[in-house]
Amino acid sequence: MKLKKLGKTQLEIPPIAFGGNIFGWTADQKMSFKLLDELLENGFNFIDTANVYSRWAEGHSGGESETMIGKWMKERGNRDKMIIATKVGMDVGQGHVDLSADHILEQIDLSLKRLQTDYVDVYFSHKFDDNTRIEETLSTYKQLVNEGKVRYIGASNFPLAELMESMEISKNRGLPRYEVYQPKYNLMRRDGFEGAVREFCMENDISVTSYFTLASGFLTGKYNAKEDAEGRAREGQVKKFFNDKGENVLKALREIAEEHNASQASVALAWTMAQPGITAPIASATKPEHLQAFYQAVQIDLNDEQLERLDKASS
Repeated sequence: MKLKKLGKTQLEIPPIAFGGNIFGWTADQKMSFKLLDELLENGFNFIDTANVYSRWAEGHSGGESETMIGKWMKERGNRDKMIIATKVGMDVGQGHVDLSADHILEQIDLSLKRLQTDYVDVYFSHKFDDNTRIEETLSTYKQLVNEGKVRYIGASNFPLAELMESMEISKNRGLPRYEVYQPKYNLMRRDGFEGAVREFCMENDISVTSYFTLASGFLTGKYNAKEDAEGRAREGQVKKFFNDKGENVLKALREIAEEHNASQASVALAWTMAQPGITAPIASATKPEHLQAFYQAVQIDLNDEQLERLDKASS
């Protein structure tokens, strides 16, 4: 498995990142530990989480995912083998998006405590904050880098103009630059990344770890009709994909999966990995058997005709 360089950093990551939102939510401690053990054993050591995971679940307040990852790393004594990315900025009780100095300084310490570590490898601005000056946010990150609490920084869900402005300020003021960008991107949702955003990232050597890669499970083929998603944790996300485009994409995935004797999920991952500008798509799994899609995806080499079929179905 070939590792990918992360931006202009010293980090090298596997070609698929694991989405840690499931830890402490749809995966309890026993299952979370099982998944993490298997991921590391197979070289998938880049875990993406956030301080807000899984605040949306009933009875949760955020930080559940970080806590689970922290318990596992502490118990296994393997922090040095892991690359951990977490995020700050979403509402964790303050009531609004917040990338102010005070909020970041408070939240990094809470994240480090839950993760039971003294540093994170990548610290993401989870969403752009219209009410905080970019210089304030980046200066705060500089402080955290100098203190050794954060190695590198990333930006998630930023509009292109704000990402460009942030990069300009970093360059002109000697502040840390966003080394990683995280857009929503998959076969059903392509327009938010392809085009100007992708070009800017590639021109500036910004790595891209795209999320929502399997469209909440829709692209895996586990739902044959919108009724199949009823009552499931991701029902709201999945139902909207059942349209003509969705049918065409699933049909193409089914056919190509058969050609490779692999799962639809692995083909969806392989397609994303093959796209220009993508460093590593983020995907999750709630059972060890689901991880087979990761192992298959890194072995699949989609040919031009297969890539074209998927492009046509998803355009």
